[in-house]
Amino acid sequence: MTVTSQPDQQPSGATSDLAQLLRPVVRESSVSEVAKRLLDHLSAGDISPGTRLPAERQLAEALGVARSSVRGALSALDVLGIIEIRPGSGSYVREGTSEFLPRAINWGLMLGQRRTQDLVEVRTYMEAVSARLAAERATDEDLALLETHLQHMHAAADDAKAFIDADIDFHLETARIARNSVLSDILHSIRALLQVWMERVSDIEGTVSGTLCEHEAVLRAIRARDPEAADRAMAEHMRMASARLRASMTDEAPA
Repeated sequence: MTVTSQPDQQPSGATSDLAQLLRPVVRESSVSEVAKRLLDHLSAGDISPGTRLPAERQLAEALGVARSSVRGALSALDVLGIIEIRPGSGSYVREGTSEFLPRAINWGLMLGQRRTQDLVEVRTYMEAVSARLAAERATDEDLALLETHLQHMHAAADDAKAFIDADIDFHLETARIARNSVLSDILHSIRALLQVWMERVSDIEGTVSGTLCEHEAVLRAIRARDPEAADRAMAEHMRMASARLRASMTDEAPA
């Protein structure tokens, strides 16, 4: 069920409907558990931007936790910019879904949210298929564009933002070259995930050099029109990228 309403024109039954979506938190009360539960509904689209959340008391009763846990979770989501706490009025989901999605994904990664992990897993397979199709269908002009994105990555090795932008452009260009509209649309729709993914791993030692080597291998395979090699190269890049992502969440060195 999706609640759609404007912040200051909330129908009287909206907050009670939202409270009914929530189930009690099974394990012992904690701020992170409450935040994860709320984020589940935010990222699933159960709560639309601009919606006023139920009062602390209602949330605490619906989740079966202490009001202090709800208050801490709301404060954390407010700091992240996902909700806005208005004194004397209530807590509202912030407007602007394009800005909300990266924050929601980032928060989910910090908490090890299952849905986000599933999305990372699916991306691995989609990228490999994208590279395989690109190797079969790339024109000389396509290869030149892909080479340009890789050159931009090399040039931006000391500029994290520019490097991330060029990295994402490389992947989206590969999807375009694959000439499968559904695959391309899906990868474009999770661009926010790619952005957050790279931002999280950018400080890990070896990320830039490793990422460049992995992209070079993908480009070589596509240029050689070798679908099997392109699939393997992209799958290896995804394996290493996933390892770096896990390292950013656990402080372990990627294998």
